[in-house]
Amino acid sequence: MTLLAVGSIAFDDLETPAGTKGNLLGGSATYFSLCASNFCHVQLVAVVGEDFGQEEEAVFNGRPIDLDGVARKPGSCFRWKGRYGADLNEAQTLQTDLNVFADFTPSLPSRYRDAQYLFLGNIDPRLQLEVLSQMSAKPTWAALDTMNYWIDGSRGELEKVLRKVDILLINEAEAKSLSGEKNAVRAAKAIAAMGPGTVVVKRGEYGALIAAPGQCFPVPALPMETVIDPTGAGDTFAGGFLGFLASKGDMGESTLRQAALVGTVMASFAIEGFGTANLAAAKKPDIQDRLESFSKMLGITGL
Repeated sequence: MTLLAVGSIAFDDLETPAGTKGNLLGGSATYFSLCASNFCHVQLVAVVGEDFGQEEEAVFNGRPIDLDGVARKPGSCFRWKGRYGADLNEAQTLQTDLNVFADFTPSLPSRYRDAQYLFLGNIDPRLQLEVLSQMSAKPTWAALDTMNYWIDGSRGELEKVLRKVDILLINEAEAKSLSGEKNAVRAAKAIAAMGPGTVVVKRGEYGALIAAPGQCFPVPALPMETVIDPTGAGDTFAGGFLGFLASKGDMGESTLRQAALVGTVMASFAIEGFGTANLAAAKKPDIQDRLESFSKMLGITGL
């Protein structure tokens, strides 16, 4: 099974209560692909600058991640500087430099265009539509991520994309903004009716809410005592959730519940260290042990 992912590769400078770190490899596509590659083959489409060298590329090596779709351009990678205070659910953006990402126009290699599964990361809805237009055949499912910037500024284009995808991953505040509903359950159901059918509302330390045809259920978060850096937790959750779905080949209620648990567990690895380091270091036995422990805690079998 092959999962095509389109998103950003970036460098992050972070301040958290645990310390300050600079020049960390990040970006939605980085977190997503490192996570999803534990469950399926990933074809990655992104853009990098001249500051993305062999050391950065080595993070992807040895994994089933195809980098032929990563364009290399003169200039610097997308860079983000942020600060987290006592409330780790809220990030304060200190500086954003789009650099080569400002002119990013995804171009799919010909052999990517018949991918079975597609994830459209958090980029301009016009670019998401462009990627969909390049697919030679409709994927088994296409998933989408978005944010308030696009909800507020590109609503019409976003609604067009929503009608063409099967799964939307979105946080609770964004879901309420997009739907106009103040209740998370009503928001999820309203968005599902806009086109995607299946909506995953990410609720941080409170877990996730999943609305799918004929069903709506919550999934708890894994209780964590130590959080070092929450950057990329949502993208990691998406990688685990969608990577697991791709590996199973179905979207029944049981599989959706299991996929949400996988996403939660993978995100727990990411937040235990700065940047992608802890996520990249997680081995399959570590992942399986934590999955089994979490499943046992919840009385769930079959993972």
